[in-house]
Amino acid sequence: MSLDDALAQLLERVQPLTATDNVSTFDALGRVLAAEVRSLLDVPPADNTSMDGYAMRAADVPAEGTVLPVAQRIPAGVVGEPLQPGTAARIFTGAQIPAWADAVVMQEQCVAQPGEGLGAVRIDTVPAAGQWIRRRGEDVRHDSVVLAAGTRLTPAALGLAASVGAATLAVARRPRVALFSTGDELVMPGEPLRPGAIYNSNRYTLRALLQSIGCEVSDLGIVPDRLDATRAALREAAAGHDLILTSGGVSVGEEDHIRPAVEAEGRLTLWQMAIKPGKPLAFGEVRRPGGSSHAWFMGLPGNPVSSWVTFLLLVRPVLLRLQGAAELAPRAYVLRADFDWPRADKRREFLRVRLNERGGLDLFANQSSGVLTSAHWGDGLVDNPGGQTIRAGDLVRYLPVRELL
Repeated sequence: MSLDDALAQLLERVQPLTATDNVSTFDALGRVLAAEVRSLLDVPPADNTSMDGYAMRAADVPAEGTVLPVAQRIPAGVVGEPLQPGTAARIFTGAQIPAWADAVVMQEQCVAQPGEGLGAVRIDTVPAAGQWIRRRGEDVRHDSVVLAAGTRLTPAALGLAASVGAATLAVARRPRVALFSTGDELVMPGEPLRPGAIYNSNRYTLRALLQSIGCEVSDLGIVPDRLDATRAALREAAAGHDLILTSGGVSVGEEDHIRPAVEAEGRLTLWQMAIKPGKPLAFGEVRRPGGSSHAWFMGLPGNPVSSWVTFLLLVRPVLLRLQGAAELAPRAYVLRADFDWPRADKRREFLRVRLNERGGLDLFANQSSGVLTSAHWGDGLVDNPGGQTIRAGDLVRYLPVRELL
């Protein structure tokens, strides 16, 4: 099945979770809004100055060098008195513009003059009405929608929510994901590496990816390569989780037990895709105890790069869908390939690349699905259509990894 068809089927079947949480805006980074955020006020709430300088009436400064007495001093947070004609007010960035003033001249274009009280100021430019004044509501109007439901909350979004007075936010509940690996060859870092064994890198990569998407992760460890053990792990994982995510055991070998185990405990609806790396991928559902509901199941390949790529392309949008996110597709860019790729595969390929200082893309030399160094070295993927060769200078579709997290 093509990647696009597989993804369309996944997103059609998986529906957003209905439960929501109310959380402090301080703690909402990466969460997905379950309800829109409306502004409780105009932002800014009053006309204010964007510069340190002097507030005045433009009509009172007909020529460069005009001198005006300074009638008041207005720091940020202080509301000044109405500005009397023929006077200026010393004012500081963010302070509210006093009534009757219509311009601000930055302090670099003014010279303070000694005198009684606050002295006077010589203005060495002719101001235009409105200059350096931020108008009330020019950023946000009262009761306008500043963040739509389905928005994934970034640092800037949190700042925007705070700027309109939102102390708490209604967000989608975090998806609960059970994670386990299959393979008798797997051992954990810190354990002796016996002959024929490898360290379980997927457990670390996938757990970190799940956390980056905002999931609660239950790590069920490494499951032996036996059908009964795999079925038991699936039953345990289905209880209390929205999604079961596995790596390894999804191919068609005699020691690959994921497919028959899922079919015994639920059902599979997808099996294998026309992409490279990542051909063996399983999607389905596993019955929860009692059989009245199910947990979604996604089985990823065991090769570390295949597992990483298929998570970014397929698991990520499913998890965002569960949270009700509005934007599921990553932003792609068209950039110049500074490499040759003469060996086209019939499958759609995702090549590990890195943006270079010339504005083009360099290719990691070894594109094997077992070389995790390529994922660490690269900052993105080239989405190369099946059967397509690449020559240096060709324009290619580039997916930055930052857009996939």
